[in-house]
Amino acid sequence: MHAVPRLRLGKEFSLHGGGAAASCALPAHHLVTHGVIVGMTGSGKTGLVTVLAEETLRARIPVLMIDVKGDLPDLLLAFPSFAPEAFLPWVNEVLEPGDERSPLEVATALAAEREQGLRAWGIEQAELEAFREATAIRVITPGSTAGESLHVLSSLERRSPRWDTDPEAARAALAAAVSLVLRLLGRDPDPARSREHVLLSVLAERRLRAGQSAELPALLEDLAHPPIDRIGALSLDSFLPRSERRALAAALNGILASPSFETWRSGAAIDVGSWLAPVGGKTPAVIVSVAHLDDEERALVLGVLLEELLAWTRSLPGSQRLRALCLFDEVYGFIPPHPANPPTKRPLVALMKQARAFGVGVVLATQNPMDLDYRALGNAGVWCLGRLQTDADRARVVDGLGGATGELGRELGTTLKRLAPRCFLLRDVHSDEGLALLQPRWAMSWLRGPMTRSELRRARGEA
Repeated sequence: MHAVPRLRLGKEFSLHGGGAAASCALPAHHLVTHGVIVGMTGSGKTGLVTVLAEETLRARIPVLMIDVKGDLPDLLLAFPSFAPEAFLPWVNEVLEPGDERSPLEVATALAAEREQGLRAWGIEQAELEAFREATAIRVITPGSTAGESLHVLSSLERRSPRWDTDPEAARAALAAAVSLVLRLLGRDPDPARSREHVLLSVLAERRLRAGQSAELPALLEDLAHPPIDRIGALSLDSFLPRSERRALAAALNGILASPSFETWRSGAAIDVGSWLAPVGGKTPAVIVSVAHLDDEERALVLGVLLEELLAWTRSLPGSQRLRALCLFDEVYGFIPPHPANPPTKRPLVALMKQARAFGVGVVLATQNPMDLDYRALGNAGVWCLGRLQTDADRARVVDGLGGATGELGRELGTTLKRLAPRCFLLRDVHSDEGLALLQPRWAMSWLRGPMTRSELRRARGEA
């Protein structure tokens, strides 16, 4: 019988003080019921997300990370030793004005601080080397060449074998890609209401089911010379007149002719299954960074990605163990309360409801719980709550923790208001220990803050 992997996140203390600190060793399978990390700016959320990613990877469980701020590529800076030389390429970015130290002096100070911090948590150079040796970190940057490029329309333009094994899932991924195209054109992307969406989907699916690709130039040809004469019960001309089909074709040709759009149609296909498969015996850590995109582009790209994640999840056999973890840092705006409905919301809510049956966990991090749809909060089994300043945020958390009222509710509210940075209130519904205070350990990765595109290239060894 295999030992249960445990994620050693740091130390936990009694909520009421007193007693010795205990090691916080969260059983990995507890995250099958998902998690939420909340806390105001400066509470240490990103550090906890990074430690959670590191521990999951140390347990040989693959991780898919969605990075909105640009912080998570810091995993590339999990240097395998305490030597100061690793910091030398980064010294200029951390020097304060007026600091007259040499680059080597600054690097030595940074390395010493990291060594002291990690050794205080029992992490020696051997653990750093083992982590680097056992982990394959990959950074994907849609719409940019700073990391690996991503073909965001691959579920449309590159035929998936899922059309032969799970057409329903393939159709959902296709619908997300068509919605993305129509949003880029400034047209109605709703699969149920948009006539353009229905027509493009019918034309694309006809090709994909026939074993062909459905690249945009081919769809342009189909719009000009339709291979069908009816949509549902209506003739094609009654459903979408020829003049409107020509206008749609002209708009599609416009984005095809744009040099900037070419970046969106090249690179790795969106294939979560292959992304999370072991690489030469190493556990994959895939970071999809959208920090360089604007808000609308982020929602479009992540909508397609999350639909693909949901489709892959549903293709798995049932499992009670954690076979993969999705970490979404700064989820604000992507799974908002009703009535807002960005393209990321449907797949995220579905994952929070259904992924547990397949052994896929989802952890959402945000600055306050008001950012999240109540269905996300209700399906989370592990909560890590940092300092919350507003009464509304604290009330939302208390309600999400089971509607604590009276003295207990007031105590929780007071605790959340007074928490120190890098300290979290931990609640695990699978544990009989109740609430505890969590102090996350020092991250093995150097948490230097968000990376620019040039810095990301350097961290990946390209500059």
